[in-house]
Amino acid sequence: MKHPLQASLLALGLALPLLAACGGAQTRIVENDEYGDWRANGSVRQRPLGSSAGITVFGIDKSREEAAAGVGGGSGTGVNVNAYLWRAALDTLSFMPLASADPFGGTVITDWYSPPSAQNERFRAQALLMGRQLRSDGVRVQVFRQVQQGSNWVDAPVAVSTAADLEDKVLARARELRSQSAGR
Repeated sequence: MKHPLQASLLALGLALPLLAACGGAQTRIVENDEYGDWRANGSVRQRPLGSSAGITVFGIDKSREEAAAGVGGGSGTGVNVNAYLWRAALDTLSFMPLASADPFGGTVITDWYSPPSAQNERFRAQALLMGRQLRSDGVRVQVFRQVQQGSNWVDAPVAVSTAADLEDKVLARARELRSQSAGR
């Protein structure tokens, strides 16, 4: 025979999901002429308001996932950043070897690059793209610099204008790409 506490916990465990499904969702009466014949046995069925009025399982809302992926009337790209800024960031930083590019997170990370004129220093850049709109504050670039001291690479300061200049170049290229696509 089960212990009374175990039986109570089991009953509570089975009842909680049922209670969670009984939310206070708003409903509306769907008439016959709106969606076809929704009458069953002479009574009118009630449906939840909105297409996403349902149970969210494990915190996953399919309608939000589909909207983020561009399904159902979205752009269809699945990219969470502005496409012109994304392409412009890749184009602008293409002189450096690419280490990582994440269009969903909006990050472009380059590997270390030594300019031919200065073999004792190297640079690395990170571009962070924010949002789906082409805006002047939609891109942030960080530049890292190291100089060689003996056989070691040591972090060194970067001119403040370097990152700002790269951001301006990304924005100018994005505007150019947008105007080219509008002219087609």
